Amino acid sequence: SMGTPGRARAGEPGHETHGERIAGRMSQGMSQRISHHLLLCATPTKAKCCDPEIGAASWEALKRQVRELDLENPSRAQGIVLRSKADCLRICERGPILLVWPDGTWYGGVTPDRISSILQQHIIQGQPIEEWVLKTSTFR
Repeated sequence: SMGTPGRARAGEPGHETHGERIAGRMSQGMSQRISHHLLLCATPTKAKCCDPEIGAASWEALKRQVRELDLENPSRAQGIVLRSKADCLRICERGPILLVWPDGTWYGGVTPDRISSILQQHIIQGQPIEEWVLKTSTFR
């Protein structure tokens, strides 16, 4: 006999718990009010827009400052600020690129020292920093 057909599924419970964990995290995020989602093109596999070291430093700065400014706090009146590291946002020059959703603001040259200005002025005060904006899109 070649063994029972059910044996092949031995690994499945582990996948289910992982899936449940992801679903739990997603539903937590889904029910929250979101003020902004920040997408940073930070660590491209084929680095065309910027030096990957600068991108990685910008990503670390973004994570740290979003935390320090308490922008992930679920009780924040305007909603939480989400941040995601993108591999490529298809601009491929003047990076790192930061896309601010839902505003549709594309920032270029987002070095670590520019992150705090963008968070303070654009995200908190609602005033985009025009001189660093590459383009604006509408997502509505």
